[in-house]
Amino acid sequence: MADKIEFCKGGGCTAKLGAGVLLRVLEKLPKAPFDEALLVGYDSRDDAAVYKISEDMAFVQTLDFFPPMVEDPYTFGKIAAANALSDIYAMGGVVKTALNIVCFPENMDLNILGEIMRGGSEKVIEAGGILAGGHSIADNDVKYGLSVMGTVDPRKIYKNNGGKSGDVLVLTKKLGVGIVCTANRVGEASKKAMSEAIDSMVTLNKYAAEICRKYNVHACTDVTGFSFLGHLHEMLDNRLSCLVFADSIPYISEAKNYAEEFLLTAAGQRNRNFVGENVRFENVSFAMEEILFDPQTSGGLLIALPETEAENMVSEMRSKNMPAQIVGRFTEKSNTEIIVKGE
Repeated sequence: MADKIEFCKGGGCTAKLGAGVLLRVLEKLPKAPFDEALLVGYDSRDDAAVYKISEDMAFVQTLDFFPPMVEDPYTFGKIAAANALSDIYAMGGVVKTALNIVCFPENMDLNILGEIMRGGSEKVIEAGGILAGGHSIADNDVKYGLSVMGTVDPRKIYKNNGGKSGDVLVLTKKLGVGIVCTANRVGEASKKAMSEAIDSMVTLNKYAAEICRKYNVHACTDVTGFSFLGHLHEMLDNRLSCLVFADSIPYISEAKNYAEEFLLTAAGQRNRNFVGENVRFENVSFAMEEILFDPQTSGGLLIALPETEAENMVSEMRSKNMPAQIVGRFTEKSNTEIIVKGE
């Protein structure tokens, strides 16, 4: 079908602007007057904005949209929605409402648009939210996502930079979906690998977030376009360093093979260029380096919490079929921000 040939050109979070480019633009924006009710804004490079409205209630606001990374419109809609909803969970919030964001060519089959929005709507319902409207424009290419509003207790926000020395890191999903999707676009990915990547991308972080609420979480982010190492760099906030346990990183096994064959993303190389000078690899293969720089679409949560609680959290998550692992430890700030160490 001709429309579907143009449908998937390479999207998801690989389509994000590079972190370095974005940072240079944001630094030049005029600053609004200080508002003490704005608890989290874009200046902190966190996952969503948080605005306090009472002592026990704050709004969490985010949006995310991108071009397709899979050929099936319904699956794309589910992935895009799960990705957008994730920022609410990364802040410790609960999803309340969502608005569709749609760019769609007028000469393309509207049934494709219907399938995209059906997938997105199902994920909003699964999240416990209400799809309350949206906005669409005619465009040359397909893009879809959501603007999402959630709520959180302002005393229980998960900021991305609240970690402490001695905290350990828990990652709740496998890495490698960007590499697998790249391999799939050139016909090199196996059905098994692509199915594993899709299953991961359509899975809401809602279930991991519900478990998080039982523990003393110090910091949290979701791993998306800036990669595991890029988002870890933001968590460290120039205050801490981190030792990453390379052999404990969960990843889609075939992604390593594809990385060895140089089936890589341009976004992954932008991530390496942006954060690579802050990372030292020890006994780590090139393929594993690429997995750690790989942009993730609808990636997992990366959680910092006391070591005494981490094993129980991981055990509970794994009992719910999440591939959670302890993947690192925060340390006092040193000359090397991130050391990735293999055996």
